Amino acid sequence: MALSVGTKAPDFELTTLGANGPELVKLSDQTGSGNIVLLFVPMAFTGVCTQEFCSVTSELSEYEGLNAKVFGISGDNPFAQQNWKEKENIEVTLLSDYEHTVAKAYDVAYDSFLPEKNLTMGGVPKRSAFIVDKDGVIQYAESSDSPGDLPDFAAIKAKLGELG
Repeated sequence: MALSVGTKAPDFELTTLGANGPELVKLSDQTGSGNIVLLFVPMAFTGVCTQEFCSVTSELSEYEGLNAKVFGISGDNPFAQQNWKEKENIEVTLLSDYEHTVAKAYDVAYDSFLPEKNLTMGGVPKRSAFIVDKDGVIQYAESSDSPGDLPDFAAIKAKLGELG
């Protein structure tokens, strides 16, 4: 079960590819001035994950207007994420949780991902969404055992509107 509302968000430091190569993004460096939306997805280059991040990309200005930064997290390496980002024109900042430590810290890691399709990889993130407020506290938490179920983005935006 995902971490619950009111819980202090576990801090992390993950890699993204910036204009000058790999960069580290630390959650605690991002909080303080606004809200953070963390979107965990199982894998790059898959249909539902691509749909999710392309949709969020088209609405990034709405999130900015709601005083929120959006980060996408998957277990893919940052170079694969960058290829996916370029191929699909994704503008969400993608963070590589290659060791699955953040998915485990947020309690959204599969024990075994899609074993019925012989994908028995453990640690893959469940499709999940969190809002972390400027004080580093989780204000919204949603996680699905079904990789095909998208988060409730209307509820996420409504919560961001309440938080200001």
